[in-house]
Amino acid sequence: MTIRDIIEGKKEWRAHVARVKALPQEYQIVYKEIQKYLFKVGPVELTEGTGLLSGIVDLFEEGVALGKGVLDVTGSDVAAFCDDLTKDSKTYADIYQESVHQEVNKGTDKTE
Repeated sequence: MTIRDIIEGKKEWRAHVARVKALPQEYQIVYKEIQKYLFKVGPVELTEGTGLLSGIVDLFEEGVALGKGVLDVTGSDVAAFCDDLTKDSKTYADIYQESVHQEVNKGTDKTE
């Protein structure tokens, strides 16, 4: 990663944060909770730019434009909304589980 990439990444993140701050308060609150949840769950692509998070902001901006409340967009179970977004995504927990599985398999191969 070059310095130029880092600077570009910071510019993208600042623009993303500005979009979030432009949302109505209820949307900002739910966005921040979604962000915290996703950072805990850890889908790998979350660290690759702002793709997933930008998609959520796009969805929220569309909801605002249509005059919908945030829970009309996400549904009342925001965690389920997040899980649905990431159901096909590889997480850091998945990667860790795979590495543990490989280590176990290496250990059993040696004992045979």
